[in-house]
Amino acid sequence: MFKLGGSRALASASRSSKFLANSAFRKSPSVAQQARWLSIHEYRSVDLLRQYGIATPNGAVAETAEAARKIANEIGNDDMVIKAQVLAGGRGKGTFDNGLKGGVRVIYSPYEAEMFANQMIGHKLVTKQTGADGRLCNAVFICERKFARREFYLAILMDRATQTPVIVSSSQGGVDIETVAKETPDAIKTTYIDINKGVTDEIATDIATSLGFSEQCVEDAKDTIQKLYKIFREKDATQIEINPLSETTDHKVLCMDAKFGFDDNADFRQKEVFSWRDTTQEDPDEVRAAKSNLNFIKLGGDIGCLVNGAGLAMATMDIIKLNGGEPANFLDVGGGATPAAIKEAFELITSDPKVSAIFVNIFGGIVRCDLIAHGLINTAKSLNLKVPIIARLQGTNMEEAHRLINDSGMKIFSMNDLQEAAEKSVQLSKVVKMARDIDVGVEFTLGI
Repeated sequence: MFKLGGSRALASASRSSKFLANSAFRKSPSVAQQARWLSIHEYRSVDLLRQYGIATPNGAVAETAEAARKIANEIGNDDMVIKAQVLAGGRGKGTFDNGLKGGVRVIYSPYEAEMFANQMIGHKLVTKQTGADGRLCNAVFICERKFARREFYLAILMDRATQTPVIVSSSQGGVDIETVAKETPDAIKTTYIDINKGVTDEIATDIATSLGFSEQCVEDAKDTIQKLYKIFREKDATQIEINPLSETTDHKVLCMDAKFGFDDNADFRQKEVFSWRDTTQEDPDEVRAAKSNLNFIKLGGDIGCLVNGAGLAMATMDIIKLNGGEPANFLDVGGGATPAAIKEAFELITSDPKVSAIFVNIFGGIVRCDLIAHGLINTAKSLNLKVPIIARLQGTNMEEAHRLINDSGMKIFSMNDLQEAAEKSVQLSKVVKMARDIDVGVEFTLGI
């Protein structure tokens, strides 16, 4: 049975290799969502491949329909492909908000390139991974259509359990790797790489041969695999996925499609790569949070969480789940939880209309609990919050913090015990949801 044995899901739902990295962990939002990384568009990934001397189909990106027609003319081929540049999987089976079906289309002329680009650019593409709202397409990638004699899958990931890179390869490329892993796991090969030795000629040749490249292509395939690993290492990548890695009918080794992800912690030394970030493809609230140095990820539940420290945040969400509730978000305000950060965090949490209670769980080691209490009270007043706040403040000046909250006259429930605070959060969340369902005021229902 195929298994990486990793303890961290490596990237977003738009990446099939993250399913491979650890599909089981995707069931636990308090674990699976902690990976933070940069994803870049396909055309950026292709540009990076070319910088390292890796062969790809000829093509370029267009941000207007007119530019798409010009690029198609320059390619000089009557057999091409146009691909919507949207950071989501399943583009080919997606549907645009204007009714156009398929974010990946075969085209046969510059006229068709212009026509389809006009219908894609500026419109939202809805796929199985974007949700109903879809994701905006700002550009299209037009490339020559190459016919593959054989198609393979290859990905390079970082396995956190063994703290080593791993190459995942399969002779069944060009299809969803999740399906391959589920139905024919024996078709997937995993190769762990000694980070001190890298991908040797022997390792790369073994992978190329086991994939099924013909004899005359093994050397080129070996070279391509080693260059891909070089990108992975030099660019601080967390994911290099090529699907398909192809042998064409004229026995050329080509990377037909590429999906790359990079470690956010490396942004200081990967300036060029991180300049390619496209925030239009990200959740606007998460972009806003990043600007305030808040670690914020939406999870879909109804109990907002405000915590300082990633480990405490995960424990908080776990105990909410254990008590029958669902966390609405992961929000780590960090060690420097200032009143300003508290206010920004509350604005982010309450921007979600599903939130029916807010659980604040702060350990005051670096920050003082009484300062956090002041921030909570002032924020609740200024935002005129209509949902209950359950505050568990432990650490420096915690007694003063509890006194401030209890004397404030605000409906903030100050508690000491984590289990009791979690139970209260779930209980009040259910009461507020019930009040909303029957259209009764929250204040009346809570008796406040």
